Amino acid sequence: MIDKDLLKYLEGYLTDKRKETFTNVLSQRTRHFTVVLEDIYQAHNASAVVRTCDIFGVQDLHAIENKYTNKVSRHVAKGSQKWLNIKRYQEDANNTVECLDHLKNSGYQIIATTPHNNSCLLQDFDITKKSAFVFGVEAEGVSDYVIQNADGFLKIPMVGFTESLNISVAAAIILQDVTTKLRNSNIEWQLSEKEKEVLYFNWVKKTIKNVDKIEEHYYQNKKNER
Repeated sequence: MIDKDLLKYLEGYLTDKRKETFTNVLSQRTRHFTVVLEDIYQAHNASAVVRTCDIFGVQDLHAIENKYTNKVSRHVAKGSQKWLNIKRYQEDANNTVECLDHLKNSGYQIIATTPHNNSCLLQDFDITKKSAFVFGVEAEGVSDYVIQNADGFLKIPMVGFTESLNISVAAAIILQDVTTKLRNSNIEWQLSEKEKEVLYFNWVKKTIKNVDKIEEHYYQNKKNER
C-alpha cells in the first residue's frame, strides 16, 4: 500500500520535468513481454540486455544463476538497471525450473531463442500471447531443460557464414521488432494504473539521495503533530 501523502511530500524533491519524464516512460512500459537470461556470465552482455529492455519498454527481467552470477556493469547499463524489476533465481540447484514455473504460472509462454529446426522466424512471430524470451549462456545457448519445456522457438534470419549473434545484439533485434509490432497493434500491452503507481513511487524514491533519512524525518514530523 502506497502512502500517497508521503509520495506527495517526496515529489517536492523532484523537478516537474523529472515527474513528467516518469509519467511518459511509464506510459510506454509493458509486461506483455519479458526477458530471461540463463547463466549469462559476461557482465557486458547482461548489462547490454538490461539497457535494451529499458530502451524498448520491457519492465521485467529474470536472471537465472545456476553456474554463474549475473552481474551488471554500470558503465554498460548506464543506470538502466535502476528502472527495471530484475528477479534473480539463485537459491536452488536448478533455478531454471523455478523461473520457468513462475513465468508459466504468470501466464507467459516460454520462447527459447535458438536456431532450432522448428524455430519460428522473427518476422512470423505471433505477438498476441504474453511471451518470455529466453537467452542462454554465451556459445552454448539455452539449456536442454529450456528446450524441452519451451512453448516455442524463435530465431533471427541470417544469411552469412556465421550462425549466431552476440546475445545482446540478438536481444536488441528481437525486442525492437516485437515491441514495435506490439505498439502498432490493438493488444492491451500497457501496465495497469496500479502497476504504474507502484513503479512511479519506487522511481521517485530511487531518485532522491538519502531518501531513507528524509522518509524517517517525514514520519517523525507526522508523529510530533499528533
